[in-house]
Amino acid sequence: MIVFITGASAGFGAEMARTFVKGGHQVVLAARRMDRLQALAAELGDNALAIEMDVADKKSIDEALSMLPQSWRQIDVLINNAGLALNTLPAHEVPLEDWETMIATNCKGLVTMTRAVLPAMVERGSGLIINLGSVAGHYPYPGGNVYGATKAFVEQFTLNLRADLAGTGVRATNLAPGLCGGTEFSNVRLKGDDAGAAKVYEGTTPLTAQDIAATAYWIASLPPHININSIEMMPTCQGFAPFNIKRATA
Repeated sequence: MIVFITGASAGFGAEMARTFVKGGHQVVLAARRMDRLQALAAELGDNALAIEMDVADKKSIDEALSMLPQSWRQIDVLINNAGLALNTLPAHEVPLEDWETMIATNCKGLVTMTRAVLPAMVERGSGLIINLGSVAGHYPYPGGNVYGATKAFVEQFTLNLRADLAGTGVRATNLAPGLCGGTEFSNVRLKGDDAGAAKVYEGTTPLTAQDIAATAYWIASLPPHININSIEMMPTCQGFAPFNIKRATA
């Protein structure tokens, strides 16, 4: 099985690469940071292929796919993992460019990559697309604004893929984690504020990248007649808040 993972240079992507290679599969490692990809490929051996690619750039996607060796071109599993959150400011204060970056990566990049790979899967009558969503796509919270909206897009796009792909043999899953530590997610979101990022996980036992990788591997290992539409995951320390009510003061 050939697995193509976007955003493979760190976090979920790197751990999923390790998990699939350990399972005996070939993995294409795609991301912008080629130095990290090369180090990961050296760690994983001949079943890993590093390729520089920016999902927010259609030309970059097209070039990356065209550079794949012939024996690596039949992509059986596409994992649209590349994505990010930027900022926790309220909507009226967050810089517009942060919104634009999230939309370009989390939405436009995901659909462009999917459209590039999907026709060959349909033609073969087999394949799996795993899209990395988030519980933020289901539940709003202050500061979630466009990040949550992009993940709601991922969820709905995945379900609509299922509607279009019924009977084709091609599967699609929205994998939506909650609080997950041990990655760059919060460091990126808080733009290098490592102390602030650490506080996000203080006193918790969050999900790990290994948990997400194990779940993706399980989905890909199921018999081809089974489609997991959506999986929502949270650590047991995470739950749901009451409604936010602003009360007037006398």
